[in-house]
Amino acid sequence: MNKNVLNLWPELEWIKDENIREKTAKTWELALERSVLTAEDLRKIPFTLLCGPDLKVTFMDHKRSVVHIARDAGNKINEMYHGELTCDMDVLISGAILCDVGKLLEYVLDKNGKAVQGTYGKYLRHPFSGVSIAEECSVPAEICHIIATHAGEGHLVKRTTEAYVVHHADFMTFLPFKERLEV
Repeated sequence: MNKNVLNLWPELEWIKDENIREKTAKTWELALERSVLTAEDLRKIPFTLLCGPDLKVTFMDHKRSVVHIARDAGNKINEMYHGELTCDMDVLISGAILCDVGKLLEYVLDKNGKAVQGTYGKYLRHPFSGVSIAEECSVPAEICHIIATHAGEGHLVKRTTEAYVVHHADFMTFLPFKERLEV
């Protein structure tokens, strides 16, 4: 496993299935190879382009928090619903780690080093590019489903339990920032 990716994502170690863990890491490796963004950029750029340049929460701050929140929610679901509602934790964690991997192709840096949406991103949002990269790395369909449905595009299909958890973990930590701008 690429040390750069493991440094970005220590949560990869939470994935028990070695095959899923390796495919998840490989997807990030491939995205970083194709992106103008570096791992260091991901630790500096704001997690969303919608909230302006003064946002202190970085891309990786947000992404890692989504993974932690999703894992905690999945554990509670498995603990409290008597097996009637379950979360596959490896699928959930991998999907949470991968849900925004397509942003590495969607974003570019302008002449001032500020992250902006590039031409590619104007035509293909990150759920689409993320699934494409993940499929190249043979990520299982149930994880690609989470990538595809974590954002607004997911409102058009039936989500799995794991996809609902990632979607809500992502939006509960994004919408409060977005709504500050709308006040």
